[in-house]
Amino acid sequence: MKKALLMGILNVTPDSFSDGGRFANSDDAIGAGLRMVADGADIIDVGGESTRPGAEDVPVDEELRRVVPVVAGLADRGARVSVDTSKAAVAKAALLAGAQIVNDVTALNEPEMAEICAASGCTVCLMHMKGNPRTMQKEPEYANVTMEVLGFLIQRCRHAEAAGIRYNRIWIDPGIGFGKTLEHNLELLRNIETFTTTDYPVLLGVSRKSMIARLTGGGLVDDRLEGTLALQAYAQTKGVSVIRAHDVKEARRAIDVLAAISR
Repeated sequence: MKKALLMGILNVTPDSFSDGGRFANSDDAIGAGLRMVADGADIIDVGGESTRPGAEDVPVDEELRRVVPVVAGLADRGARVSVDTSKAAVAKAALLAGAQIVNDVTALNEPEMAEICAASGCTVCLMHMKGNPRTMQKEPEYANVTMEVLGFLIQRCRHAEAAGIRYNRIWIDPGIGFGKTLEHNLELLRNIETFTTTDYPVLLGVSRKSMIARLTGGGLVDDRLEGTLALQAYAQTKGVSVIRAHDVKEARRAIDVLAAISR
């Protein structure tokens, strides 16, 4: 089993479901990112727009204000930085500020995004989302959720490659919780090897998600650690390459133990 990379989540938003408002100040956010690096994060994923269910759009200027100083501050201190954005202008500014990865929940939906990523030579992560944050949880339906999500992601990978993004710079993310019911999410996780056996590394984001509360009865976000670690560990045994996590220290320890066993 290959050792997974650990991506720490750094939301510089007032309204993210788990940690909104904690790091609205750039200096505080940079400090939090550096603590994640010290705790074992390989990548810091900086996001300036919440994608929780029902979240509203953030104007480009405001997202730039939130994100770029944090990306620059972390990159200047040697951190490997990802920018979590679906806006081409934000991606371009973040890449110029030192980001190395663009994590796009819309899988390069904006026409300029693929061109910008190709020109920079960055890594891109393409995620599946049914609809948008305002509509995605309004009775989502699939005939076969695994094959529909996989088909979408492969199509977007082909789009990225046609735009000049090298295939070995593309990751995929099935988008757990993005336009899926609990049963859809469980079906995707049961079949995660369908994704990990493609040519593309798989990123998985299950950290503190509401499905864990539904499975465990832990209603508060802070009560979801054990369920999060269980899902992350299971996914790693099935070949997931990147784990996206809020609780970096705990996730790091779980990754290291799994890696030791697999050796």
